[in-house]
Amino acid sequence: MSLVLSQLSPQAERVRHQDFESEIRPHLTALYNYAFRMTANEEDAEDLLQESLLKAYRFFDSFERGTNCKAWLFRILKNTFINQYRKTAKEPGKVDYDDIKEFYNNIKPDSVDSNDLEEELFGNLLDDTVTSALQQVPPEFRTVVILCDLQGMTYEEISDTVGCPVGTVRSRLHRGRKLLKDGLAEYARTRGFLSVVA
Repeated sequence: MSLVLSQLSPQAERVRHQDFESEIRPHLTALYNYAFRMTANEEDAEDLLQESLLKAYRFFDSFERGTNCKAWLFRILKNTFINQYRKTAKEPGKVDYDDIKEFYNNIKPDSVDSNDLEEELFGNLLDDTVTSALQQVPPEFRTVVILCDLQGMTYEEISDTVGCPVGTVRSRLHRGRKLLKDGLAEYARTRGFLSVVA
């Protein structure tokens, strides 16, 4: 059982914080992009990311070093999003904003690489119609579509992230893509991607 954070010595807490930061830093951009695709709102994405990182930090002692940290973080973010989505009231969680802001500012990258290929490819690709159609896809299907088609994760990585077998990932991906295709049929016709069937 892990120690309560307040019981750690200042030196042990510093080491824990450095270990956590070194594990998560490489994944921050992908996590934010995923949060943004799920929420379709910058502020909501930042809130979702911050809440997820706080949970990850709180349970960092349960993370097994050498395993797939990216999948572990994505699973926390996905579960946090689904829990928020299921709430009937839209009241945000009660968290001390100053603590989150200080923690987040300490771990976020100082600058965003403008040469990020993913951002270059997808940054302006999803217009309002596409984003809206993606938001209409139920979360369990939307998650695998985003992770596969926008984040470029393998079926095995997605399986680790969402906590289901690879076969289920394939099934959800197929269903999610079909729902997205159906939601974009008229859009595709007006853009000339589909010919009108007589």
